[in-house]
Amino acid sequence: MKILLIDTCGATGSIALAGAAPSPVVLSLPGRSAAERLVPAIHSLVAGLGLNLAELDAVAVVHGPGSFTGERVGLSAAKGLCHALNLPLVAISRLAVLASLARFASSDQQPTARVHALLDAGRGEFYSGLYANGLCLRESLQPRDQLLAEASREPHRLFVVCEPAVAQSIAELVPQLVAEPTAASALPLALARIQQRAFDDPATIDANYLRRTDAEIFAKSVASAVPPLSATRPGTPAR
Repeated sequence: MKILLIDTCGATGSIALAGAAPSPVVLSLPGRSAAERLVPAIHSLVAGLGLNLAELDAVAVVHGPGSFTGERVGLSAAKGLCHALNLPLVAISRLAVLASLARFASSDQQPTARVHALLDAGRGEFYSGLYANGLCLRESLQPRDQLLAEASREPHRLFVVCEPAVAQSIAELVPQLVAEPTAASALPLALARIQQRAFDDPATIDANYLRRTDAEIFAKSVASAVPPLSATRPGTPAR
């Protein structure tokens, strides 16, 4: 089975082709060049292996969270290929890929440990994914203080990150720092989904932005605008 994998969500994008060689062939897209280089790179990768796009069996795309532009570019290319070639599509969370790279200290730990994958979301927040036995329990946008409070209540999680700045900011949680995932890193998850025939609809699948809802943003703005009850009211003598 020949599977094209696309991941343009991180600082460096990449594509991979599995099934045409003993191991997946990976092509990197340096910097923020994915938007203009992605489609030509796909053609180059496939042709370089003596194939054509019509010989693909499926497309897997990492659809976020991460760079908004990268998410849209990668997902649009994947959806276009699947529509044009009538191929099945599998969209995979970048947090799930990161969690799958966690290395357990012992075989006894793996069946029961919860893996908490974290990516930098800026402004002191993280894209957060909690997994157990490979199943997603939750993905959300999480502030640092909330993350630390939650971790103190459940100290046996394994934290995994791929960004040194994130590892430094939560050093007290002793996170495991792994290499940034490439498109090929998503292959085991893609194969499992394909075997289950758990495909996504190219017409309706969206990027995994993990942004706050309008209601959450409004509630946060209101809360920050309202002074605490202990604050001195205008015209009221201080006690």
